[in-house]
Amino acid sequence: MSAPPQGKGEPITDRRQLVAYLEKGCKPREAWRIGTEHEKFAFTWEDLKPLPYEGERGIRALLEGLSKYCGWMPVLEGDKPIALTKEGCNVTLEPGGQVELSGAPLETLHQTCNEVHTHLDQVKEVCGPMNAGMLGMGFAPTWRRDEMPKMPKARYDIMRAYMPKKGSLGLDMMHRTCTVQVNLDFADEADMVRKFRTSLALQPIATALFANSPFTEGKPNGFQSYRSHIWTDTDPDRSGMLDFVFEDGMSFERYVDYILDMPMYFLYREGRYLDVSGKSFRDFMEGKLDALPGERPNVNDWADHLTTAFPEVRLKRFLEMRGADGGRWEKLCALPALWVGLLYDSDALTTAEDLVKDWTKEERHFLRDHVPRDGLKTPFRNRDVQAIAKDVLAIAAEGLRRRARFDRLGDLDETQFLAPLVDIAETGESPATKKLAAYHGRWQGALSPLFREFAY
Repeated sequence: MSAPPQGKGEPITDRRQLVAYLEKGCKPREAWRIGTEHEKFAFTWEDLKPLPYEGERGIRALLEGLSKYCGWMPVLEGDKPIALTKEGCNVTLEPGGQVELSGAPLETLHQTCNEVHTHLDQVKEVCGPMNAGMLGMGFAPTWRRDEMPKMPKARYDIMRAYMPKKGSLGLDMMHRTCTVQVNLDFADEADMVRKFRTSLALQPIATALFANSPFTEGKPNGFQSYRSHIWTDTDPDRSGMLDFVFEDGMSFERYVDYILDMPMYFLYREGRYLDVSGKSFRDFMEGKLDALPGERPNVNDWADHLTTAFPEVRLKRFLEMRGADGGRWEKLCALPALWVGLLYDSDALTTAEDLVKDWTKEERHFLRDHVPRDGLKTPFRNRDVQAIAKDVLAIAAEGLRRRARFDRLGDLDETQFLAPLVDIAETGESPATKKLAAYHGRWQGALSPLFREFAY
């Protein structure tokens, strides 16, 4: 999640300013970029437990090591480092100590994959002397909720108090999940709507391909993507499939109305977070916050509030694809490849749009509800999700071929990054099903081998 906002920001006096804020995300095609984010769990090798924040072998030491040896600049909350920044990238902390790279906006997938590789090399360099490792999965496979450390970020304290009021799994979402996301641009409002609708309908397909969270506290949990299931019982006010996106009249203005009425968590004022949980941003616009009676918001408040919506696709000044579990190195490159191939080529977008345009609301919800458990085997119409995934990957591959962005040697285009997903779609074996097979087979019901085989 985001670091504390900087500066006071422009005062907001009219709803139209909120719409204009989103409209500033519109960019010509030549300015479209790819921003990839991924989270991973940090653990100690000798006992396979999560890293605490403090201590010689803690998250703070990891951040300070990245700052000292790799040139990252620390971001402090009080006197504690809670994030790093460097050349358009950020390293931030999720509530349970998950370490996230928010990558720079880049032109090609080759650059994206190089960024991921560089970051993971740096993390391994710093983790080595600490005898610590990093694991990419959608859900912590062995740790209980009470074993997860708590990061010293005040916004998370407010969220921890509020989450149990809205669902039974919100604290698990905060502390025990990891994801990989990609942020993509749009040309104008019409392009945003097309991409939003298409990607939102197809998020369950991505969930099935990236499913990688079949264990809870050392045992199979009955799901392929337990991380995805967790969102169904986290907070209905700010998560889900957003049916209004598919309705006539979808626009920046319509999304603003959704965010205006979504309950807030906090405000940042004079170096501290204020608890305003339960009040809407519309209340704030009318000066009706008990914590700040009569005060109106500024643009930083709006930007911060936008980050606290958690639908399957999130709109800011770009679109965030949010349906995938965290995973191995090659999967971190495959997620942006999938969505760039589908959304950044005009013909591919039209073909993908045609694929989903007659899916009903009930069918979209069926996929969202059943894919977390059944993955690629989820039935759909007279087919299954595996068959749809093959079609989707074929569309993405053609889109990447037409982009024709080659590596530095001029040999390979961006389709190479889809290879892990093509294998999954062809075999029907997701990361989750492969791990379950190992658990019941060569691992003999233990999960310690999982860390050895799948750590970065």
